[in-house]
Amino acid sequence: MTLLLAAGDYRPDWSVAADALPFILEGLRTTFLLTVITVAISMVAAVPVAIARMSDFELVRWVAQGYIEIFRCTPLLIQLFWIFYALPSLAGITIPGFTAAIIALSCNLTAQMAEAYRSGFQAVPVEQIEAARMLRISRVDQIRMIIVPQTLRQQLPVILSLNINSFKDTALVSTIGVADLMMAANTQAVQSYRSLEILTVAAAMYFVVAFPVSLVVSALERRRSGGEPPPRGRFKLPTLARAGAGT
Repeated sequence: MTLLLAAGDYRPDWSVAADALPFILEGLRTTFLLTVITVAISMVAAVPVAIARMSDFELVRWVAQGYIEIFRCTPLLIQLFWIFYALPSLAGITIPGFTAAIIALSCNLTAQMAEAYRSGFQAVPVEQIEAARMLRISRVDQIRMIIVPQTLRQQLPVILSLNINSFKDTALVSTIGVADLMMAANTQAVQSYRSLEILTVAAAMYFVVAFPVSLVVSALERRRSGGEPPPRGRFKLPTLARAGAGT
C-alpha cells in the first residue's frame, strides 16, 4: 500500500524537460542526419537489388533474395550488434558507432525498399517497354527514364511509410553508443531522475516528425484508391530481369 501511495504522489516537473531540451535537440539533429543518409543510400541501392531479385540468372536472383530475407527476417538490433561488435572482430577493423549505424540502417532499409521497388517494376505497362524498344532505347535508359520514375510515383506511399519506420528505428542506435535523440533523452533522464518528463518530450519529438509524413501517406493512399483503371499489360524486364521470378 505504501508503494502504491508513493507512486500516486509523483508530481511531474516539466521544468526539468525544458532544461534538458538543448541536449535533446542536439540528439534530434543526429537522428535527422542518420535518417537522411540512410534514406538517400537505400533509395539508390534498392534499385539494383530489386532488379537482381527479378533476374533470369538463378544465382543472381538467389543472392539478392537471400540478402533481402536476411535483413527483413532478423531484428535490426541484432544487425546493429553484429556490424558494430562481431564484424570488427572477424575482419580485424574498427567501425565507429555512427558508421556502423549507417551501414546497418541502410542495409535493412534497402532490403525493405527493394521489395517495394520490385512490386512497382512489375506494374509498369508492358506497352511502354515495347515502345521504348522500338525507339531503340537502351535497357539502362528504360530503367532510368521509364521504369524507376513510374515506380516511385506508384510506390510513394509505401516508400514514405518505410522512411517513417527508418526514422523511428534510429532509436536503436543508442545501444551502440551513437548520441541520437534516444541516447540524449536517456542520458538526461538518468542525470535528472525524471524519466517520465524527459522520455515524454522525446516521444513527442518522434511524433511531431513522423505524424505529418503519415498524413501525407494516408492522403496518397486515398488518392490512389479513387479508381484508377488497371494497366493492360505488366512489365517483365525481359532479358534483364524476369518479373515475379523466384516468388
